[in-house]
Amino acid sequence: MAEIDRLKKIVETLRSENGCPWDRAQTHESLKAPVIEEAAELVCGINILEKAKDPDNLEEELGDLLLQIMFHAVIAEEEGLFTFDDVVKRISDKMVRRHPHVFSGVTYASEEELHQAWAEIKKEEKAGKEWHEDYLPAAFKEATELIRKAEERKGYIR
Repeated sequence: MAEIDRLKKIVETLRSENGCPWDRAQTHESLKAPVIEEAAELVCGINILEKAKDPDNLEEELGDLLLQIMFHAVIAEEEGLFTFDDVVKRISDKMVRRHPHVFSGVTYASEEELHQAWAEIKKEEKAGKEWHEDYLPAAFKEATELIRKAEERKGYIR
């Protein structure tokens, strides 16, 4: 069994009837704070790697963030929205689509042309969904507040 499949099975077990009451009670909404906190801790792991050349914390924090992603995917699957495989396929397809110079033999005359092509591909992907951007300012404010609360909870601000 691949380790990613093992992780998915662990999360499914935690959320099962015989699993953990805390894990079973989690929702997309309740997991907003943990995902933001784990992303910040991942930044810390990157900084530790850069400054101390120690990869241990980065490895741990990548796993913690992946756990958050898996939790959201399992919850979405329970809700009949999509599966973890759908998430992986979507990002894989996006990366291939946004990198035709790597995966489709397209050649660009310059890095600037490459960036323009990337922006055009992204614009085409977002066509009809431009309204999603309207939610981003509030999401940044919410993320900032969640980080402030995490700092408070961990004793970094009072």
